[in-house]
Amino acid sequence: MTDTPVDQMTFEQAMKELEAVVGQLERGDVALDQSIALYERGAALKKRCEDELKRAEEKVAAITLDADGQPTGTTPVEGL
Repeated sequence: MTDTPVDQMTFEQAMKELEAVVGQLERGDVALDQSIALYERGAALKKRCEDELKRAEEKVAAITLDADGQPTGTTPVEGL
């Protein structure tokens, strides 16, 4: 685990760490207390990834196309 706060991670950072957390939990070679901490960190990382994906999907959905299918700009998405 890194010391980087989950809310400051990029999608890629969070996904990489989430994969590492899942690997450790699957191996089962960590103490119970550490397993609980890993599980909590993993849940936060999963939420971060989901939030970042949703934000990206909203940005893509906001792109408007002209008659030729070319992007004409973006429509502001609330909160972005």
